[in-house]
Parts: sequence; C-alpha cells; structure tokens
Amino acid sequence: MTLHLPDAHGALRAYEPRTEPLPALRGTPGSAFTSRTVFSAAHVVADPYADTTPDGPAAVDWDATLAFRRHLWSHGLGVAEAMDTAQRGMGLDWAGAAELIRRSAAEAKAVGGLIACGVGTDQLTATRGTTLAEVRAAYEEQLAVVEESGAQAILMASRALAATAQGPDDYLEVYGHLLRQSAQPVILHWLGPMFDPALEGYWGSSDLDAATDTFLEVIAAHPDKVDGIKVSLLEARREIDIRRRLPQGVRCYTGDDFHYPELIAGDEQGFSHALLGIFDPLGPLAAEAVRVLDTGNVDGFRELLDPTVELSRHLFQAPTRFYKTGVVFLAWLAGHQSHFTMVGGLQSARSLPHFARAYELADGLGLFPDPKLAEERMRNLLSLYGVNQ
Repeated sequence: MTLHLPDAHGALRAYEPRTEPLPALRGTPGSAFTSRTVFSAAHVVADPYADTTPDGPAAVDWDATLAFRRHLWSHGLGVAEAMDTAQRGMGLDWAGAAELIRRSAAEAKAVGGLIACGVGTDQLTATRGTTLAEVRAAYEEQLAVVEESGAQAILMASRALAATAQGPDDYLEVYGHLLRQSAQPVILHWLGPMFDPALEGYWGSSDLDAATDTFLEVIAAHPDKVDGIKVSLLEARREIDIRRRLPQGVRCYTGDDFHYPELIAGDEQGFSHALLGIFDPLGPLAAEAVRVLDTGNVDGFRELLDPTVELSRHLFQAPTRFYKTGVVFLAWLAGHQSHFTMVGGLQSARSLPHFARAYELADGLGLFPDPKLAEERMRNLLSLYGVNQ
C-alpha cells in the first residue's frame, strides 16, 4: 500500500498511509464551546460540470457548499462566510458572494448555526477617479445584504479603499461612517498584504506601528459597534500587543494561521478567540481541542493543536493567498466533495510536490475520516500527473 510521493527536487519518497483516523475524531460532536468563540472560514465547492472559464462568473455547487457548512456547525464551529477562504476576489465575485451569504445565512438559521459574513467593496473596481463616497456606497450595499440576511457583519479590508485613501484620516472617515450606521456590532478584519498584495499600506501606512495606531483609533471611537477584530498579519507579538490595547469588551479573533495554538491558549493577560481559514480542514480536530480547553486543560489543548501547525504553515506558505488550493484539496481527500475543481480554476495554483506534502502531513495527523478513500484519491492524482505507483 506504499505511495511514492514526489518532492520539490523531483525525487520520489516512500510513504505508508495511515489506516485509521485520529482517535479523537471517532466520537460524535459535542456541546457548544464555553471558553472561546470560534469561527472557521469556509471554502466554496465549485460545480465541476459547469462550462465556464477562469475569468467567468463562479459556478458553485450549492448542495455541496452548504453541506460543508453543516459539517462545521455540527462540530460546534461558527462559519465565517464569504471571506478570503471562499475565494472572494479570487474566483468569487460579489454577485456570487451575495448569493452565498443569503443561502448560508438561511441554512444557519435552519440549523441554529453561528454565522458571520464578509462585507467588502469587491463590486467596485477602483480607478484614478474613484472617490471615498463610492467606496462607502459599495460597503453600504454589502452591509445591507448581510444585515438583511440576519448574519453578523465582518467589515473586510477593501482593495478599493487601499487604492483611493490618501492617508489615515480617510480610513477613519470611511470606517467611522460604516460603524455609526451598522445595526449590530461588527467584526473588523485587518488582512495583511501576504494574503492580498493590493492591501499594502492599509490604514494609511506601510509602517505597521502607525497602521496599528489608526486601527485602534477606529475602535476606540466606536467600541459599542465593534464586537471584535480579526488580525491576519502572521505576527503573533503584534496581535498580542493589539489584543492588550483593545477597549474592554472588544474581542480579538486570531487570524494567524502560523501561531494559532499559543494565541488561542493565551497568557495571564488574556487570549484570542478564533476566526481561521486553517479550521476549514481542521474542523473536527480544532473543535475537540477547544472542548479540552473549555475544561481548563491548556496542556491537553496544545497537545492536540500544536502538531497541526506544520500542516498549516505548509498550506499558507508564500504566496500565501494560494492557501485556498490546499484547503480544497484536503476537503476532496477527506470526502467532503467528489472532485478537486475550484472556481476560477484555482486548483492549478499549487504544485504536485506541494499537494504530496499536504497529503502526507494531513494523513499523518489522522485528519481523514476515511484514510483509504484519501489514499485512493491521492493515488489517482499522482497518476494524472504521470507519477506511476
């Protein structure tokens, strides 16, 4: 049953697949979490039969997409919808995202699942003539869709705002306007340029210390309208610093896919909740770890989650924005979808050696409910690429 997996140098290495999943994943999902609020950003499942092109509208398999969200909810995780993990701006346009928000919010209401949805400006393509008023209007249109769906809003970083703003004051004006009119407290999302190069210099400066000050100024001016923040800068110390400077009652949701175990575990001065793309493939294991943390067993939590960091760092390696390809690849191996096809053709964004290592790490962790199915699918992919076994 040995698989021969290619490495980055063109050599093949022998790998013996697991025969059983991780023991912790064999039981039934448990009760709701008590110590942390945890969202998994969720991917979309493409329609493999759609006659489309990489730059055409996204063709989504709605049944499979919603089934995956039910999988996450069944384990107690919240769903962060229509975010970067769902290929916003990388295959999924605003029209597709709006439909995704409406469908997922209705599904969440039906099953009692926690959901928060991304609000951006991706229906607007910034030009030299774009104004701040147009950026605000784009945000407002999307905010209305999310609020009408009954979901919580996540104000995402905006490419159009990054291209249009002249400095920190423009960010203060736009975000202040949106927060004043939001019906419920929102989550503010700071996505770093490693996830989207178009967001370089967000909050009015490429100096992260100055940008942090502006970010915190927005929150300090409207603490009653900010439920929490999601920081995706892959810098644990900066997140901890920001977390300690937040007004009382404003949560920090870690978006750091490199350091999440330590940030969620926290220290004597506080901890982070979670809103993570890596919890898409780690869902059941992440849920089990948080339930252990709920009992006060920090060491047990770390024992479950620390070994997953190597896989996460592999999936999120530069160019980080292509991590979605690895997430969907693992969903296919795990049996959550019947094919490895992505909207926008993004399944081509990672190499065979990258897939091979992702499979090896995930299988070693016991993440696949049916290791035999994962092995067969990996074997088929290798054959497709011309790697005979």
